[in-house]
Amino acid sequence: MQAHELTRVKVGILLNPQKDGAWKTLQALRVALESRGCKCVLDRKAAEFVGEEGGILARDFARQVDIAAVLGGDGTMMHAVSRLGQFEKPVAGINIGTLGFLTTCTDAEITQFADAVAENRFITSVRMLLEARVERAGKASKVYHALNEVTLARGETGRLVTLKAMVNGEWLNRYRADGLIVATPTGSTAYSLSAGGPLIAPQSQVMVITPICPHSLSQRSLVLSDDVEIAISPENADDCPMLFTVDGRDTLRIDPGDRVIVRKSVRSFHLLRLEGTSFYEGLRQKLGWQGV
Repeated sequence: MQAHELTRVKVGILLNPQKDGAWKTLQALRVALESRGCKCVLDRKAAEFVGEEGGILARDFARQVDIAAVLGGDGTMMHAVSRLGQFEKPVAGINIGTLGFLTTCTDAEITQFADAVAENRFITSVRMLLEARVERAGKASKVYHALNEVTLARGETGRLVTLKAMVNGEWLNRYRADGLIVATPTGSTAYSLSAGGPLIAPQSQVMVITPICPHSLSQRSLVLSDDVEIAISPENADDCPMLFTVDGRDTLRIDPGDRVIVRKSVRSFHLLRLEGTSFYEGLRQKLGWQGV
């Protein structure tokens, strides 16, 4: 965790316009922040949503704001990773609804959030990102960044597919499954968890490979250090096309001979946390842990 000292705070705002209550939450956030001496900057989509001019590209936030506030939910936060680009500053999630794993507070806690930002009373939890490179014969590679996970899974076929996985060039396994997930510690509470993967504390320096509905019960999740390179590819041409996805956001068709190379990104995601909150508190709330 890292403490921050900011002076005149500029807050860049992104939102999910499909969320019910997005307009009301945006206006309440602006009033709360501006009444405390902060300046609000809207990205273009947010400005268009409220019928204003002067919005800037989210990718320009890195040069013009101190903090990014994302209005929506966990899905909106993951989409912000792509929209913000290389943004090594605090990102706060304002959840329109209930508290998520990635969000800082709910829309009912905007006043507390604005106080914390104006008074510099917050911390950041630096989260690992994955870099995934899709290699295709005779074509330029495409690079993606994921906060939660990258997935290679069956596409048009209704049967299990065979995937070959390598770690640092060494053969790991041949998986017969619906697909494979490579997740970060942050993503361990998402798709990987629902596929049977382990919960991992966010500051752990690891990544996890989790098979999706494997044919054999012996094929379990594997936790690896974050300094390895993982290569995943279709084993059989008949299993293609497969689908490659990044945080459930970007989808790309994978054909025979294609490879997906996954490693830790040089970029990171700085999740803003209010004082007094923790990952473990979130686990208890979201998973309904009551103790004995």
